[in-house]
Amino acid sequence: MNQYESVIVLTPLLSEEVAKEAFAKFKAVLTDNGAEIVAEDSWGLRKLAYSIAKKASGHFFLVEYKSQGDLISKLELALKRDERVLRFMTTSLDRHAIAYNEKKRSGAFNKKPKKEEAAV
Repeated sequence: MNQYESVIVLTPLLSEEVAKEAFAKFKAVLTDNGAEIVAEDSWGLRKLAYSIAKKASGHFFLVEYKSQGDLISKLELALKRDERVLRFMTTSLDRHAIAYNEKKRSGAFNKKPKKEEAAV
C-alpha cells in the first residue's frame, strides 16, 4: 500500500459546519474505496498567498491515508466536480515523509530540550 497526503482548500463562503460536512464527503470517498485514514487535520479558515476565484481566504483540510489502485483518480474527480473546492493537492509520501509526519503528530518537534544544570 502506498501512503498519500491531500490538502483540500474549500471556499470561505461556507460556514465551519458546512465545510466540515464537505470534507467528510471526501473522506467518505476514500473510505468507501478501501483507503485507510492515517491522520486528518483541520487548519481552519486561513488567508491564501494569492487570490483564487476572487477569494482571499479558504478552509484548509489535510488528510493522510494509505491506499492502492486508482483511488487517487476517483478522489480527484470528486474534488474537481465539487464547486466548493478552490484547490487541492495530493502528494505521494516516501518513507522519510512518513517518518517526519509520525514525529510531527507525536509532538517530538514541540518538546523543549531540558537544560542541563551547570556544574559549579
